[in-house]
Amino acid sequence: MPRKIPRGIFITGSDTGVGKTVVAAGLASLLRKNGLDVGVMKPISTGCISHRGERIALDARFLMRAAGVEDPIDQVCPYRLKAAAAPLVAAEQEGITIEMDRIEKSYRQLSSRHRVMVVEGIGGLLTPMTPTATVIDLAHRLQLPLVIVSSTRLGTLNHTLLTVRWAQQTGAIVLGVIFNRPARTSRSLAEKTNPGIFSRLCSVPVLGTVPFMSGISVEEERLDGVRAIGHYLEEGIHHLGIELKP
Repeated sequence: MPRKIPRGIFITGSDTGVGKTVVAAGLASLLRKNGLDVGVMKPISTGCISHRGERIALDARFLMRAAGVEDPIDQVCPYRLKAAAAPLVAAEQEGITIEMDRIEKSYRQLSSRHRVMVVEGIGGLLTPMTPTATVIDLAHRLQLPLVIVSSTRLGTLNHTLLTVRWAQQTGAIVLGVIFNRPARTSRSLAEKTNPGIFSRLCSVPVLGTVPFMSGISVEEERLDGVRAIGHYLEEGIHHLGIELKP
């Protein structure tokens, strides 16, 4: 059993576009349903839009709405970058240097106000944030264990097993994997069998498998069905080691 982790979890992905934000929102909603005061954070968001002079991170806003929080956006998402690229590239396009100290300060401020934090990374664990730091370095900096979100599609076994093994080699605690079906497609043999095969190949638990839900869209800010995600994670939530209220 994993050790008790009372302060939070770090959501990462086996790849980009696997549905981290949707799953993180569903997990935050589930923890809130279990009586916890949940804070959320998306330290870096790329591909942000501009509206009336404000840089908007739709994924950060989506998480905030799912958790029901109104924390300052500059703390929830300290870096909101325009280019849809890796953080290092997007920051360089704007002449910005991403500072880990700034992210950690925002995290400490948020975690002091909430019982538990759900922090969503960006891309995979080796996505570059600075010339010398990747996403896994941020997770270590915040001293948070990992929950890996992976797609059910073909190729996920390789990506997910590599992610788990690399995380463990760096000393990170991997609490589990959540498989997500991010698109409405015909279920192939790989999609049907990947979660079960992963369980046979790896000792890290599968926390749940989330089906595609048409009522959820980060880009269109539609949260219909986010609470329903919790139904598919109910059994796995206990692997997180977070003490739930009775």
